[in-house]
Amino acid sequence: MLAGLDRIDRLLGAVLRPVVFIGMAALTAVITLQIVSRVAFTSVSWTEEVARFLLIWITFLGAALAWQQGRHLAVALLRDSLPDGPRRLITGAAILVSLAFMVALTIIGIRYMNVQSFQKSPSLRLSMSYVYAVMPLAAALMAMLSVIDLIRLIAGRPARDAASDLPEIQ
Repeated sequence: MLAGLDRIDRLLGAVLRPVVFIGMAALTAVITLQIVSRVAFTSVSWTEEVARFLLIWITFLGAALAWQQGRHLAVALLRDSLPDGPRRLITGAAILVSLAFMVALTIIGIRYMNVQSFQKSPSLRLSMSYVYAVMPLAAALMAMLSVIDLIRLIAGRPARDAASDLPEIQ
């Protein structure tokens, strides 16, 4: 079971990495087009809106990718100074708090997306529910990763840790 969860974890990272990269490349291209169009000819009207929407999506999906890689900030000084038993207990409690927050964010995001579904973006006439869909999506992905961490912890394996993934400094 743990091997399957590890595969899901790695697959999620393998999908999110190129999606965030493509989003950043698209954002760079759209902003470049915006600057060039303002200087060289008439401004392209939709670029500001697309840049804003891309930034929203990149932010939330980037947060999910950082979660998957264990890169979110954490104050672990107290936790790391504890013996193994209390450390695992504190880590489990932190995962449960994170999981509760992500579940709440998913529910709130879905509600907000539904409330705003009638609204259209000014330039593209795109339903704003597509823009807001990234909030519950990213929160659900982070909740799923938290469940994987909790199962790892219960099974006696260490939870997600960024330090294990970092290259050693020579």
